[in-house]
Amino acid sequence: MEVKTIATFECEIVQTGYELIGQSITANFPESFPDAAMKVQMEFEKRLDELVNCKNKHVLISPYMSNDIVATYFACVEVESLTEIPEGMIGLMLPMMKYAKISCSNKTIDQGYSKLFAWMGENGYKQKLYDRSFPIEVFYLEDNAEEEVVEILIPLQ
Repeated sequence: MEVKTIATFECEIVQTGYELIGQSITANFPESFPDAAMKVQMEFEKRLDELVNCKNKHVLISPYMSNDIVATYFACVEVESLTEIPEGMIGLMLPMMKYAKISCSNKTIDQGYSKLFAWMGENGYKQKLYDRSFPIEVFYLEDNAEEEVVEILIPLQ
């Protein structure tokens, strides 16, 4: 019997940019993940009320950088401007860029990455690596939900 999920695994190309405020964590990769990511997200969620110009507190945007040694993972929300950054947080301006995007869920992220990278390869797309860009995970938070929609965005060359 196949388990039902809210993941659609639909792939597409989108163009977007973000102004974000959030917190980050750096930890050994891959052994500290996903625990480190969940830790920074939970800590950041406790401080959301400190943000005065947040666009949507129920959409958590998580850019990251990683190699085979460490990863830095951000828990952020989109803001109207980077003018008021609370103490201990960081402001990030991610420029307008093309991304390959897939919709999955917090329970199917690994499948989402596999399917998105396969789709990119089949369609001739290549990932842009850290030149004014980050891969991004977007979480659509729902109170007391066991499974939530997640989008994965991979910047393209």
